[in-house]
Amino acid sequence: MDALDDLLIARLRENARESVAELARGLGLSRTTVQSRIERLERSGVISGYKVQLSEAAERGHIHAYVMITVAPKQAAVVAQEVRKLTAVRKLQSVSGSFDLFASVVAPSVAQMDLVIDAIGALEGVARTVSSIVLSTKFDR
Repeated sequence: MDALDDLLIARLRENARESVAELARGLGLSRTTVQSRIERLERSGVISGYKVQLSEAAERGHIHAYVMITVAPKQAAVVAQEVRKLTAVRKLQSVSGSFDLFASVVAPSVAQMDLVIDAIGALEGVARTVSSIVLSTKFDR
């Protein structure tokens, strides 16, 4: 990877549906060059896929929270497998520090968020959870 690949990836993070022609214009490159770079990044596994990012309007009113999870010894894999089944959990990360896992959760209401947090806490292997509700997002890349 080089500086142009970094710029291309940054543009794709902003809008993965931007056309190759638009990307090329924005980067000052030919369409062929941009297309071949994207294909190379995909083949090498640097770009592993594309996903849907909902607009602020679509998510307006939804409750976002971070749930920190402490896991019983040797239960992280089982807990992760079970948390994956909860569609409100957008991301689950293994972390260092006081907690073992960090879950990003989105629910349409406080009541629904409460149910998701309770479901996480009730999973076999979860010792405890601590939750923080997001009040505002300053920026999201």
